Amino acid sequence: MFTPARLRGTEILDDPHADAALALRSLRDIALANRLFGGQRAVAREVYTLLRLYPAGPEPVTLLDVGTGLGDIPVAVARRARARGLVLHTIGLERTPSLAAAAAARCSLAVAGDALALPFATGSVDIVTCSQVLHHFDGPDADQLLQECTRVARMGVVVGDLRRSWLAVAGIWSSSFVLGFHPVSRHDGMLSVRRGYTRTELRDLVERATGCRAGVHHRLGFRVTAAWSPRYRGL
Repeated sequence: MFTPARLRGTEILDDPHADAALALRSLRDIALANRLFGGQRAVAREVYTLLRLYPAGPEPVTLLDVGTGLGDIPVAVARRARARGLVLHTIGLERTPSLAAAAAARCSLAVAGDALALPFATGSVDIVTCSQVLHHFDGPDADQLLQECTRVARMGVVVGDLRRSWLAVAGIWSSSFVLGFHPVSRHDGMLSVRRGYTRTELRDLVERATGCRAGVHHRLGFRVTAAWSPRYRGL
């Protein structure tokens, strides 16, 4: 009743040739929504769980955030990690140089690259995070994204996305006016929710694509997270 059918529509900013200034404005809206509505907390919680399960050595932990936007997710995770005595070296990846340059102000390093062919060696990063990116891909591309994240990660992968619900659609619509979101952010945000996942859908997608057993959880703010380790493929 409260879960609409999943859409496969195209968001305005899915176009790689979208106006750069408009893309940056929308990313600021997304960063605000992540901070207020649980996107940052959801990913951070899963990262901390991985760090407890697979303690790192004395070197800083490397964290790659795929589709990092303005780098708000990795910077929030790193800030909270410092409060726990952990040092994270954050790497943000965006698809265009202009967006990567915007993320560089927050991440330790930012690079432009293809999420479906990550420019990193196998097992070269401790943790890979991917927040609100997966729903932009369908079919073989969605599988490829998850496989690339798993290939690069040494310790684990965390995917955060939106939990599909009519209540979430209504929430993003109404809050976008209060928060002064750009109309494009409102349009894409509502469509993003309609392209989101139920917990079962996300678990099945991850396990089919990667062969890894994923822990999948509902989080506050109509978020859903999946976390897994390449070490336990096929278990």
